[in-house]
Amino acid sequence: MMNYHSYTYDAVKLLKKLIAIPSISRDESLAADALQVYMQENGCNVERIGNNLLSRSEQFDNQKPCILLNAHIDTVKPVDSWTRNPFEPIQEDDIIYGLGANDCGGGLVALLQAFLKLRTTKPNILFIASAEEEVSGKNGIESVIPILPKVDFAIVGEPTSMQPAIAEKGLMVVDAVAEGLAGHAARNEGTNAIYIALDDINWIKNYHFPKVSQFLGPVKATVTIIGAGTQHNVIPDSCEFTIDVRINECYTNEEVFDILNKNTKSKMKPRSFRLGSSSIGIDHPFVKKCIDMGKTPFGSPTLSDQALMPFPSLKMGPGDSARSHTADEFIRISEIDDAINTYISLLK
Repeated sequence: MMNYHSYTYDAVKLLKKLIAIPSISRDESLAADALQVYMQENGCNVERIGNNLLSRSEQFDNQKPCILLNAHIDTVKPVDSWTRNPFEPIQEDDIIYGLGANDCGGGLVALLQAFLKLRTTKPNILFIASAEEEVSGKNGIESVIPILPKVDFAIVGEPTSMQPAIAEKGLMVVDAVAEGLAGHAARNEGTNAIYIALDDINWIKNYHFPKVSQFLGPVKATVTIIGAGTQHNVIPDSCEFTIDVRINECYTNEEVFDILNKNTKSKMKPRSFRLGSSSIGIDHPFVKKCIDMGKTPFGSPTLSDQALMPFPSLKMGPGDSARSHTADEFIRISEIDDAINTYISLLK
């Protein structure tokens, strides 16, 4: 390994320890235990909310502006095509392999090292290691936000190659039911629910939401599941389908649902409006500082804990989003080192 700062070696050691502890979403308790011990051994005051860990800088003052540093503990389940043991951290030169190394272990340990470096000198920094991010679970960061002081800005350490993602698409899942009338397929009777659904699906396929984001592009609605019918000679009286909707910052989830609902015959029901799009102005001081450092703001199509944050935030962390949720996931030690140094420089 190259000659890095001591905090980079500490970050790598912690990352390897966390990789070796399975922490699939909703089952993060052992990883949270290990991380809590590490934080306390390094002088942090730690509040535990479920499997979420919260720490405040030493001089914290509720009356002053506050910056939140956040990354998640949990991982997805390993896919079958791993050629290594996903829970065995393997280092090959500059690369560390292991489940969660890229998403979001690298960002987690890098933000934590920045926090440890600054917690005694910079007031009003919060650090949250959150649970259930991969499933947007209610026992994740959503359970911590109500107890936080006023947060003015947050950095979410998802893998973005340390470029600032200043906008993120929201997600809304809509379940639809087209209702027809049963009849015998051999006679001209009944109303085929499949055909009603096809008309609606065709409208969804061809409709273009007029407001297009500079960084996120258009809203994208995609029908991903469909089911109908009981037997070959019965006209189906019901056809169910599901719509995956990715929403830019120009719309609220409610606004997009209203457009879908008003232009289709099927009965539409959103599973939730929780996961909205987020964005921060390109003139925000932190964004401007990133640009001064030669970084390029962009829009991210992937969802994160940002969707649940009711305050300004951006996503910026080590690693490459394309590696996330893939077999033989990895991160580079040089990426972690660069991230720690960049975070410290920006926060100072």
